[in-house]
Amino acid sequence: MEQGDIFSVGRETVGLDREELRRRLLRFESPLPSSRRRVRGDHDLNPGMRPPAQLRPAAVLVPVVEREDGLRILLTRRTDHLAAHAGQISFPGGGVEPEDENEMAAALRETEEEIGLPPERVEVVGRLDTYVTRSGFRIVPYVGIIRPPFTLRPDPYEVAEVFEVPLDIVLDPGNPERHSRTVQGTQRYFYVFQHEDRFIWGATAGILVNFRQALMS
Repeated sequence: MEQGDIFSVGRETVGLDREELRRRLLRFESPLPSSRRRVRGDHDLNPGMRPPAQLRPAAVLVPVVEREDGLRILLTRRTDHLAAHAGQISFPGGGVEPEDENEMAAALRETEEEIGLPPERVEVVGRLDTYVTRSGFRIVPYVGIIRPPFTLRPDPYEVAEVFEVPLDIVLDPGNPERHSRTVQGTQRYFYVFQHEDRFIWGATAGILVNFRQALMS
């Protein structure tokens, strides 16, 4: 495990509110069309890793909840019986379907299906870089502001738990750490954000790293 002095955090990140979050995301977003945006992924820490030849398009929502004590990130824990990424902490989202108008529509639809949050409760304020996973997904993340009060109705088949963590964990200089494990005889590296007894890793952590870069840019 390596603790990361991966980014430096300055005073300018303290006390982020909704308007400042929106401003920083707008500044971060590339003017290039979606097809030419930067692509990040599990290969970021594993330069020799090649993604599958065919990638399934997917989209997630990075929900930022505006609480009285500050902004918080809403996350889910997937149920243990799912075929892909079972038991992992994730953002609400999933595959893009033919009936979806675009990736953002897919992220909002999947969010409603997974946790019962209707699209009209979400103010999308920006998007992050496309993220490619070793498991074969090409994920487009969207950041959305959610203002309380709201009621969630998690789908018990897909979602074991819904919880929130402070946005500050993304800006904490102790996060992320870089961990490794052996997968099929090869050493693989990945980011981990820790908050209390929770370990956020995999694609979710990779997207949070990109979110951090957006907030620091």
